[in-house]
Amino acid sequence: MSNRSNERILFITGRLAEPALRQVSDRLQERWSLDCEITVLNVTVAALMHTKLIANRLHLNEQFDRVILPGWCQGDIRELTEKFGVPFERGPKDLYDLPTYLTEAEREPPDLSRYSIDIIAEINHAPQMSWPEIEALAIRYRDSGADVIDVGCIPGESWNEVGETVRRLKDLGLRISIDSFDRAEVEQAVRAGAELVLSANSENREWLSQLDVEAVVIPDTPDDWESLEQSVEFYRSQQRPFRIDPIVEPIGCGFANSLQRYWQARQQWPDLSIMMGIGNLTELSEVDSAGVNFLLAGYCEELGIGSVLTTEVINWCRSAVAEFDLARRTIHHAVTRNVPPKHLDSSLVMLRDPKLHNLSDKEIQQLAAAIKDRNFRILAEGEQLHLMNAGGHWNGTDPFEMFDQMLAEQGSDIEASHAFYLGYEMCKAMTALTLGKQYRQDQALDWGFLTIPEVSAHERRRSEESQDE
Repeated sequence: MSNRSNERILFITGRLAEPALRQVSDRLQERWSLDCEITVLNVTVAALMHTKLIANRLHLNEQFDRVILPGWCQGDIRELTEKFGVPFERGPKDLYDLPTYLTEAEREPPDLSRYSIDIIAEINHAPQMSWPEIEALAIRYRDSGADVIDVGCIPGESWNEVGETVRRLKDLGLRISIDSFDRAEVEQAVRAGAELVLSANSENREWLSQLDVEAVVIPDTPDDWESLEQSVEFYRSQQRPFRIDPIVEPIGCGFANSLQRYWQARQQWPDLSIMMGIGNLTELSEVDSAGVNFLLAGYCEELGIGSVLTTEVINWCRSAVAEFDLARRTIHHAVTRNVPPKHLDSSLVMLRDPKLHNLSDKEIQQLAAAIKDRNFRILAEGEQLHLMNAGGHWNGTDPFEMFDQMLAEQGSDIEASHAFYLGYEMCKAMTALTLGKQYRQDQALDWGFLTIPEVSAHERRRSEESQDE
């Protein structure tokens, strides 16, 4: 930010946002020595501004280096730049993000395009699925970041359609592995183009090593290290391609010892490729899977484990592939640069938000006093909900009670559509209050990479009005 500390910056805002913006502006000037000015246009809500309105009402009597508009401002800002001869830009949608927006604008964003861990995503119990179901799941896995699609078969059964299924998946441009100990299934899949077989041990290594395919070598039982050593030496003697998986076990069933086996494998075989079946942790731990995926990605990256096997069977793992894809990129950036994986990407912060901007009681009272119209403003601040307009200010933790209080004082002449809107927004505000998330009226709550953008109420109105014209 040093080379921009002498810039003169003009902020454009509306009447309600002015007090908060002045506090942020003062902080920018004190902490970063920015030269900031504020122009308040005769508009109540800054989010309702349009570039045409700004062009008509703004008068620049001084010279500025940049003019920053509210993030929700609509219209073509290039017209403003041309008219006033100074660069105009939209700031963040939340004015409390202005310090980050201004002070980190020139910071090089982290390169999260690279990774070193391949994702093998398993279609669990594929023989029980129809082809459309298999195709849809495979495409979803691919689009979520999977590098290889694993066709998971059923132990004790032999699936006659495995070869045709692998061929059809290959026709979609997918890389395929087969998860089976059944010789007929494996041979069909390999002939159809499967490039990896899960798995090989003392029971099947003799015939499996004769196939032109890479295998995942595992111990006969998770704690039988000697059997893993024997199978590794066998595959080396056959000069066949393979990777190893010492098998990670679920928490409560030997988890810590199994992690130690991966470390031992890397020390004993520094040249071998290693895979980890992380589904044993994500599927068998009743907790949101994102954090589990992130920690396992860190362990795999630091230990040089080059592939993981995962799936999305149980509901808390329904986005596990995309989670690990985001995690492996962030972790790769952090490990290769020897920095903590913090302030690189917040896509996996879903339950709560990376940071909160809390209003003080004084700021809330100032905002309530400044409202001069009947439109409702909703806040989730200070462990309470706030509903306010020119007719009053109601706060509490029960939205039903607040709504009843408001009706008792203002009358019941609220249109059904407006009541629905208030209920929807109050529901979002209550969710934010419960989880410790940032609530901003007319904006979607931030669920990380799972966020679904919302069209705000005023945007919908503008769209309807433009269609009527």
